[in-house]
Amino acid sequence: MSTAWIAFGSNQAEPVAQLLRARQTLAAVLQEDAASALYRTPPWGYTDQPDFINAVIRYHTDLPPLVLLELLQRVEQEQGRERPFKNAPRTLDLDVLLYDDLCLDLPQLTLPHPGIRERAFVLYPLADLNPERLLDGSSVREWLTRCDTSGITRILHDNWQVV
Repeated sequence: MSTAWIAFGSNQAEPVAQLLRARQTLAAVLQEDAASALYRTPPWGYTDQPDFINAVIRYHTDLPPLVLLELLQRVEQEQGRERPFKNAPRTLDLDVLLYDDLCLDLPQLTLPHPGIRERAFVLYPLADLNPERLLDGSSVREWLTRCDTSGITRILHDNWQVV
């Protein structure tokens, strides 16, 4: 079985409910191992939009990386994901961040995810799960110290269980 780290994000249509629904859907196919806390984060890239709610969940899976990506994209579609432009507001964003120690560079999937190192909204929840995980020779915790972390807050929600 392989281990995959999946980033969850939403800033539309009750974001926490969107993440909870996606988590429940994925639980039918993937074996959840650990879940980060939820984080409220400012938008990145295109900033004229509401804050996001972000998390990372570590799963065990038998699905190969591209099949996993297809599953995530299907869940996004089922929850109303539209892609009008880059970094647009979204009901749900699911990204494969890491898949074991696999390095992959395909048109549809790059692993590790190319944006991890400069995106605090990914590094914060990833650090909840694996702070010492190495990315390009530095730990997740070290990469986090190099990012702008302003405006990011950990939030509590009764229905989101941190594992």
